[in-house]
Amino acid sequence: ELPEPIISEQSLAMNLANEGGVANLILLLRNITGLWLLQESRRKWQQKGQGYSWDDLLTLAEETEPFRSLVDPDSEDFLNPEDMPAAIRSYCQRTGQPEPESVGAFIRCCLESLALKYRWVLEALETVSGCHAGTIRIVGGGSQNRLLSQLTADACQRLVVTGPAEATALGNIMVQSIATGHLPDLKAGREAIVASVQQQEFEPRVTSGLEDAYGRFCELLNREALSN
Repeated sequence: ELPEPIISEQSLAMNLANEGGVANLILLLRNITGLWLLQESRRKWQQKGQGYSWDDLLTLAEETEPFRSLVDPDSEDFLNPEDMPAAIRSYCQRTGQPEPESVGAFIRCCLESLALKYRWVLEALETVSGCHAGTIRIVGGGSQNRLLSQLTADACQRLVVTGPAEATALGNIMVQSIATGHLPDLKAGREAIVASVQQQEFEPRVTSGLEDAYGRFCELLNREALSN
C-alpha cells in the first residue's frame, strides 16, 4: 500500500499493477489465480461421484509427500480446462515432473505451488517498492484453508495472519462508517475490524526441502516465460 504508483521498466517486467485503493492510496499488486485449481479439481471429482469435503482434501494433502510436483498456478494451461486434474497431469508431464497419483497429491501440488508463487510475488513487490512486509494477511474465503496458510508462512518465512473471511463486506461497512463520521479514519476502521473478528496466526517453520523446491519453482517459471 503506497502513496504513489510505481511505474518503471522493472514493475512492467514483473507484471505488477498499480490499483487505486481506499483513502487515495495505491495498491501495488500482482493478481494470482488462487484457489481456482482446487475448486475445479474438486468439481471434477464430484462429477465422478467422489464427494470430498474441503476438510477431507486438506487431510489427504497433509498425508502426502511434499514438493513432489509443482505447477505455475497462472499458466494458461489452467485458465479453463474441461478436466483440471488432467490439465495438472499434462503440465507435470510436459515439464518433466512426476504426475500426481492421488487426490492428496493433486491438492498438495496445488497448495505448495500457490505458496511458492506467493513468495515469488512477495519478493517482486519488495524489490520494486523497497518495502519489507513483516506479516502476510490472508483474507476472504481462502483464509479458512489452514494448510495453505501454514505453507505460505513456511515458504515466505513470515508470520501469516488469517481473517476475516467476509473481508469485502466488512471493508465496505468500514468505508461507509468513515464516510458517515462513525469512525474517524482508516486506522480506526481497521482496528475496529480486527476487534470484531477472530484471527489466527501461523508461525513460519523450517521445512526440509523447501529451498530446493523454491529453486525448482523459479526455474519452472523462467522456462515457461522463455517458451512464451
